[in-house]
Amino acid sequence: MVNLEEVEISFPEGCNVILGYSHFIKTVEDLTEIIETHLNGTKYAVAFSEASGKRLMRYSSNDEDLQKCAVDNLMKLSAGHTFLIILRNAFPIAILNAVKSCQEVGNVFAATANPLSVIVAKGKNGNGIMGVIDGFSPLGVETPEDQKARIKFLRDIGYKK
Repeated sequence: MVNLEEVEISFPEGCNVILGYSHFIKTVEDLTEIIETHLNGTKYAVAFSEASGKRLMRYSSNDEDLQKCAVDNLMKLSAGHTFLIILRNAFPIAILNAVKSCQEVGNVFAATANPLSVIVAKGKNGNGIMGVIDGFSPLGVETPEDQKARIKFLRDIGYKK
């Protein structure tokens, strides 16, 4: 019998997270290399939950608080072959394609700064991620003024010219 549970991921204000599925212990080193190559000087943590062998929580970080946060969140999920990246003052868009192209990565479930909950299936051998709840439900449809504000915002922060 499988039971579903909602598990909240908590992380510090000003941080973004990337949650995904990966299949090999080398994930920690490869994701760390991606972060350090694309986001030089960014504070980060990577945690990966091993699904076989010693079944340890593997990690890499240049910030002890983010490291503890990443490890604690993955321990709450208790899902094998799952990784969590926490970035301080950096946006996932800067590394998302590189993360998705990493040969060990099978799926990215979320890349967000929003409140994040994970729907976890609890089975006889362990837990698995069924999906995520990223942020809040929409309140309406954008107006022409909202569209102009969106376009201006993207240009103001340098994502569009």
